[in-house]
Amino acid sequence: MNVDCSIDIDAPAALVWEVFADVEHWPTMTASVTSVTALDGPGLGVGRRFAIKQPKMPKLVWTVTALDEGTAFTWEQRSLGATTVAEHRVERRGDHTHVRQRLEQTGWLGSLIGRLMAGTTRKYLDLEAAGLKRISEQRARGAAT
Repeated sequence: MNVDCSIDIDAPAALVWEVFADVEHWPTMTASVTSVTALDGPGLGVGRRFAIKQPKMPKLVWTVTALDEGTAFTWEQRSLGATTVAEHRVERRGDHTHVRQRLEQTGWLGSLIGRLMAGTTRKYLDLEAAGLKRISEQRARGAAT
């Protein structure tokens, strides 16, 4: 089960990345995340783990599996019968920044949960994208004045 979400943001890619990569502050950016706790120190880094609580879901631990500083990060959450991989990508496209989020759920239980939660997953990704756009564009306007 795959869910994709993308959005264009009128802000420099470096600024968008700064907001997006600050995962510990996501609860202030979006209603789709209640809390994020860094378990291995602050900031993204391959191997670092984050306990994330979202509405209607149990607290899950996500591990960063790939990081291309300033451009993309991937983290995954594994449990019995399910693996969820979430990719987050920021790239400059002409006069705007394009952000893409992709969530893939595999495994016998992951595929079932993915189908059952597809609407909620889409809603949460859309909320995250909208929050990222709002905060990034506010900061860009503030920096321009």
